[in-house]
Amino acid sequence: MTERKPPSVPFESWVDRQINEAEQRGDFASLPGFGKPLPGLERAYDEDWWIKDKMRREGLSVLPPALALRKEVEDVRRAVAGAVSERRVRELLVAVNEKIDEAVRMPPPGPPLTVGRFDVERAVEEWRTARAEEERRSA
Repeated sequence: MTERKPPSVPFESWVDRQINEAEQRGDFASLPGFGKPLPGLERAYDEDWWIKDKMRREGLSVLPPALALRKEVEDVRRAVAGAVSERRVRELLVAVNEKIDEAVRMPPPGPPLTVGRFDVERAVEEWRTARAEEERRSA
């Protein structure tokens, strides 16, 4: 703020004047997004938009840890199906198994953990079979 509001000036007039002076000085010209439409105007109003936007920007999750691990297990299953090498399949499964082991040792708060470890060798064999079937179909 550049000065205190004089007692005789209405608050709205004083604020408008401050904004107009800053605009004339070019104080707003270097702000990010200057001259562009506000993002998200096409979406329906959500009073928690700013919380959700911050969480999205910072990669935060609102799922309890047990549910987040369940989701990660589902994501790993999809990633295994699309993996291009046996090595990558093993990396994915070993990494999620380590997280499952940790969650079993120290149960997270929230709903009970209902996921079990992957049998890496069995999963790799299933991956090989599925891969061979795809190659047979494409040949």
